[in-house]
Amino acid sequence: MLRTAALAALLAGPAFANNVFVSNERGNTVTVLDSETWEVIAEFPAGNRPRGITIAPDGSELYVCASDDDLVRVFDPTTFEETHTLPSGPDPELFVLHPSGNPLYIANEDDNLVTVVDTETRQVLAEVPVGVEPEGMAISPDASVVINTSETTNMAHFIDTESYEIVHNVLVDQRPRYAAFTRDGTKLYVSAEIGGTVSVVDLTGDAPAIAKKISFEVPGVLEEWLQPVGIKITEDASRVFVALGPSNRVAVIDGETDEVIKYLLVGQRVWQLGFTPDQDYLITTNGNSNDVSIIDVAAEEVIRSVQVGQQPWGVVVAPE
Repeated sequence: MLRTAALAALLAGPAFANNVFVSNERGNTVTVLDSETWEVIAEFPAGNRPRGITIAPDGSELYVCASDDDLVRVFDPTTFEETHTLPSGPDPELFVLHPSGNPLYIANEDDNLVTVVDTETRQVLAEVPVGVEPEGMAISPDASVVINTSETTNMAHFIDTESYEIVHNVLVDQRPRYAAFTRDGTKLYVSAEIGGTVSVVDLTGDAPAIAKKISFEVPGVLEEWLQPVGIKITEDASRVFVALGPSNRVAVIDGETDEVIKYLLVGQRVWQLGFTPDQDYLITTNGNSNDVSIIDVAAEEVIRSVQVGQQPWGVVVAPE
């Protein structure tokens, strides 16, 4: 349901530049927070099983993977009204936008494809066969390559954005969930949920190669609970943050040495992560405690928890 009082207040004044949007997988909604007060200001319906969520670079459109509807729903980020839908293929889970805002690259978990959709014409441009159960999506800083991780094939697929052909495959550990590039494009981090590692892929050579595998250890926490999923990297690549699922921890990694510095205790079953535009704060989605945790990035401390909808999954923050 749309919280009409909050919407009326929003329309009466200037738009909030840094609204935080959280997709609630089981609640079938998106919760909206103000990133200055961390108050919930709205909640609106977002289709059946909303998971992946992202926003256009200019902040004009909000995209949500409605996984059980087999499409991408598009919303106005200021009025929270649905404006149209995009074709996606069956069971879209995660996606990534081209830095220009067009096209959109979508992982279709049920049919082993990456679907490429033109966000303006709303037409499918290509369907790229990949491994079994594709999930993670990332695009290189120069937009020349899209990465897809396939959960069952245990690979990161490198897809050329011009030809839509796979140009490299990198075998990682079991059940890769997420991939993230450093801003300079020299490294790719790939999380393996069941393998319990993050692979650091060196991209400076003729072909991508795994330079290191990062593992995790928390006293008193069972090894099988340390399940790496979402990843976020600071712009200067000095810190890498990794959500560790049912361990209820976020790992803080030194981006130069790729060693774990510390672990931050957050909510239950931490899944995805999102920076504010200035990277002063990192928001975590905690699916089993139905909340988000707010991390002060410079201090590397959790400063707040905010209740959202039922089983929060993805998070994105509006640009400046």
